[in-house]
Amino acid sequence: MTKKLYVPAGMTDKIKAEKADKAIKAGFRDNQPKSKNEDDPSQIEPSSLERLPQPTGYRMLIIPYYPSERTKGGLYVPDQVREREAFATVAAYVVKLGPDAYKDSQKFPTGAWCSEKDWVLIGRYAGNRFKVEGLEVRIINDDNIIATILDPKDISYV
Repeated sequence: MTKKLYVPAGMTDKIKAEKADKAIKAGFRDNQPKSKNEDDPSQIEPSSLERLPQPTGYRMLIIPYYPSERTKGGLYVPDQVREREAFATVAAYVVKLGPDAYKDSQKFPTGAWCSEKDWVLIGRYAGNRFKVEGLEVRIINDDNIIATILDPKDISYV
């Protein structure tokens, strides 16, 4: 004679849900390397900054801001959306100013519009883009700055 063990339905549902949660979490682990542009540029080591190109004349070196792969709620942002936003980036971190940036008193009578270590808004397609060790940087003219901002996460793309 065999005995049957009766388990309340609530317990079996809980066990099934735990197994499903583990499987879901395992499927959503970060397997792809994170883009260097997602890191905080103010935390870049000085030795790495020295290896970046030096802007000349009235140009400036900036690092475009890219939103993270996930939203605040934990949802993944599709790659197509991230690529579109990356191409049309408008927020950037000022790394270095060229020696002649903001020196023209006729063009900038009130002085410099921004300084190093500021977050700024730029034209969508401004500057020359290139990558240095996986980090995308741009060299733009000093008059391509539209505004200064405190946090690039406050800016949404339209």
